[in-house]
Amino acid sequence: MASPIDFAAFLLGLLLEIVVVVCVCYRRVNLYRYFPIGFYMLASILVSCGDYYVLQQFGQGSSAYAYFYFYSDALLTILLFWTVIHFYQQAFDELKVNKYIRGGAIALLLFTAIFSYLTVRRNQDHLTGRFVIELSQNLYFVGVVLTYLLWGTILKLKETRARLVQFVLALGIYFSGSAVAYALRSFLHGSTEHLLAWIPSVMYVWLSVAWAYAFVKVPEDSRLITAQLETGTT
Repeated sequence: MASPIDFAAFLLGLLLEIVVVVCVCYRRVNLYRYFPIGFYMLASILVSCGDYYVLQQFGQGSSAYAYFYFYSDALLTILLFWTVIHFYQQAFDELKVNKYIRGGAIALLLFTAIFSYLTVRRNQDHLTGRFVIELSQNLYFVGVVLTYLLWGTILKLKETRARLVQFVLALGIYFSGSAVAYALRSFLHGSTEHLLAWIPSVMYVWLSVAWAYAFVKVPEDSRLITAQLETGTT
């Protein structure tokens, strides 16, 4: 059974994700610009509902919940990877290099998948499940690197679109927290599992809060001054 904290995090995150999806659909003029965000949040809503249902039916320690959690997490991480690449395309929009960014993103995703498979292929027991877990973990670390490289690019290019900056900063924190959680699970194993269980819930709520705030409180045409950009404040 889910704890009251898990249930509260589920409801809060779900509500904020719905807010983001509504904002993306409502602003149809910029649908292309925000479509990956809306699609990711819509998928996250479906996964959250499914996750909560499986948790209630089978319990957190069940194999059904473990499979659902890690497979859905891998899917959402791939969608979030696509969102990061979309932000790269926005940042480099004036340079007309979108096709090279897409090609590089596909190559990086394939390389990460191959590397993940090679890491676990010697263990033939539950190979598919282990591959999905390894892929998610590696994609989180790739996401951390890509997001902070993107932040460096934003500073270099003096990109001042406040909403884009908000999106990227939120992703950097989300990927960092999720990557730390995976790393600690790998190093510390099951003895500290209960101590790390709160991290995904916090990251889940954080990303929803940050992106909902960006849509609701940050105007589409707002710009940051250079001093704000360099200090990372919005």
